[in-house]
Amino acid sequence: MLKTQWVRLALVMVPTALLAGTSQDCAQDKNYDLRIRACSDIIGRYGRAATWAYVNRGIAYSEKGDQDRAITDFTAAIWINPREVEAYNSRGLAHNLKGDCDLAIADFNRAMQISPGNPAHYNNRGIAYECKQDYDQAFADYNGALAINPRNAPSYVNRGSIYLRKGEYEQAIADYSKSIEIRPNHAESYYARGTAYLQRGDYERAIPDFNAAIEFDPAHPSAYNNRAWCYFKTGRAAQGLPDAERSLQLRPHDAPTLGTRGQIFETLGRTEEAVADFRRALAIDPNMRDSKEGLKRLGASP
Repeated sequence: MLKTQWVRLALVMVPTALLAGTSQDCAQDKNYDLRIRACSDIIGRYGRAATWAYVNRGIAYSEKGDQDRAITDFTAAIWINPREVEAYNSRGLAHNLKGDCDLAIADFNRAMQISPGNPAHYNNRGIAYECKQDYDQAFADYNGALAINPRNAPSYVNRGSIYLRKGEYEQAIADYSKSIEIRPNHAESYYARGTAYLQRGDYERAIPDFNAAIEFDPAHPSAYNNRAWCYFKTGRAAQGLPDAERSLQLRPHDAPTLGTRGQIFETLGRTEEAVADFRRALAIDPNMRDSKEGLKRLGASP
């Protein structure tokens, strides 16, 4: 549910018309492979004069899941310019994605020293504190981001996650609703609010939010799974089955979704399929209590 917040660089043109198209390719965020090739071309031609290209290429590597290469590029940018604030911010995000929480916090601290009024740095440091399970400090950082910019939507979503963790559903829903007010087409805000309604047991109010999340992000596996669960809990198991199956198409080895589909199969009288799903869920996560209980109800062994 957490959302990182990149501080995107403005398009920086290299000092020649010949490479203008390459410069644009290095800054676009539609095709990361193209971005990496273009940034590499610029770095090859301009070296230390192309700090921004290292940062842009690093972001592309990070978006592709290659955090080690991303960190190498951000570190190169910092070596060239020790005050390159976006390199610190981006390296902090990459460290956080690797689970290196303390290294991430150190980078966000440095970014905040260089640019103390940027809410993204507070927001992202809050995510790193959540990585350390220091939820009080994370909450303080999200508040800090919102004090600087009361319309910083990611910080409402992230602060809402702290409220949700504490079981303070009304406060979580209020934060998610504020995020939706600011960014009405953002799938994750609807998903987060739907999840708060679901955990509160208000399934009928959760379903429209999962509908919206799926409308804005048709490849959101968790939204499909959660909507399937809401249908199941409100006596509409058959209606939930296509959602559970769509979620598993998107994420085939997700234990909670296998558990959801198993319970739907059980309700529909499809016992063998239910047993198979409960067993698959437990093979992935042996602590799935609902799946253990499902097998017990059906008289099947794990």
